[in-house]
Amino acid sequence: MYACSYSGTVLGIDGMVVTVETDIANGLPQFDLVGLGGSAVKEARDRVRAALRNAGYDYPMQRITVNLAPADQRKEGSGFDLAIAFGILLASKQMLPRQERILVLGELALDGSLRPGTGVLPILLEAKKAGFTHVILPEQNAAEARLVDITVLPASNLEEAVNYWKEGLHSKDPDLIYHETQTGKTKTNQLPPDFANVYGQQFVKRGLEIAAAGFHNVILVGPPGSGKTLLATCLPGIMPNMTIHESYEVTKIYSIAGQLKRESGLVEERPFRAPHHTITATALIGGGAQIPRPGECSLSHSGILFLDEMPEFSRHVLEVLRQPLESGVVTIGRSKQVFTFPARFLLIGSCNPCPCR
Repeated sequence: MYACSYSGTVLGIDGMVVTVETDIANGLPQFDLVGLGGSAVKEARDRVRAALRNAGYDYPMQRITVNLAPADQRKEGSGFDLAIAFGILLASKQMLPRQERILVLGELALDGSLRPGTGVLPILLEAKKAGFTHVILPEQNAAEARLVDITVLPASNLEEAVNYWKEGLHSKDPDLIYHETQTGKTKTNQLPPDFANVYGQQFVKRGLEIAAAGFHNVILVGPPGSGKTLLATCLPGIMPNMTIHESYEVTKIYSIAGQLKRESGLVEERPFRAPHHTITATALIGGGAQIPRPGECSLSHSGILFLDEMPEFSRHVLEVLRQPLESGVVTIGRSKQVFTFPARFLLIGSCNPCPCR
């Protein structure tokens, strides 16, 4: 028996809808997972088998074949577990197919509970373009998912997710109603440091104000203890609020990198990144073996990248900053595809004066 469900993955900074095809046929019990999946994807067979049994569903003792299409694209992550479980339940007639276009995301624990994933926002933006109207996903990802105009059905375990499918695609918890945030609003107790906390240094403050207004790069030169780090840390407090487009771009990047706070949803504050001088070139601009992930340059997009003690960074690491500073993007090439990450940031460097002076 054949069944089809839909999930998604991240490709660079954009999402991609993945069709999860499931076929159950007579034969020796076997589970084949094809479609160019990574190690976490291939391990889904054991997680899904245990989750279905512990949640009280029948696991077919037949030959099960699952294909993740398109089969020529590399797929990483554990977010396909719930879609694979749905495919098995549909193919074994434990669930009936629905006419709505429903996306299914989430990692399954062995007891059937759902664990949150990364990259939800770019996946749902792509799913919205493809015509999907509903998404079933872990409740920890609900705030991020509600940034997209799509019906969000949060679930804490496999049983709740199946009940959404069987009993109607309606959220049963009124406390989960989402109230749209306003970009630029910051709680008083979360205000960043401000220049009001810095006494003196009027000339430096004026220079940093001009840099913030025009998004100009800055280098601070001064002896230890003169306040270079404090002044750089205070700069986000006087920068203009991000536009809604900038907020969505930054939220996508942080979602892919797995650094998005579960309860926050939209990122509204400008990023401030201060990597250590031992950072590698790959960690700074992004990279990875199969599917690259954003580095510090992209994580500081629309914000500030602060390189404290800049001369301590290796020459190779400083050289790789040339492209993002010139073009505002980072381009990473692989044998089958080229990935582009946004990386328009304000660079602040600090160093001590030459000891011979």
